[in-house]
Amino acid sequence: MSHDELRMARRKAIGTKQTIKALERGEAKTVYLAEDAEKRVTKSVLELCKANGVEITYVNTMAQLGKACGIEVGAASVAILID
Repeated sequence: MSHDELRMARRKAIGTKQTIKALERGEAKTVYLAEDAEKRVTKSVLELCKANGVEITYVNTMAQLGKACGIEVGAASVAILID
């Protein structure tokens, strides 16, 4: 995974709840999902991405995804928002 796009994104929604809100508002450009996140947590995000035609990029672990966002905890999903 290239963390550069995620690190350099000016606007992003971190966490499943924020990612879902961004998808529902049509603001998400790309969504990153952690492969080790519980499927029940990421299922809604995955369905919204498919329904809205949003690109999904998978990351190995929640810890890697959180670190790429500059936070100390893991994240199941992150959305890069349209500028």
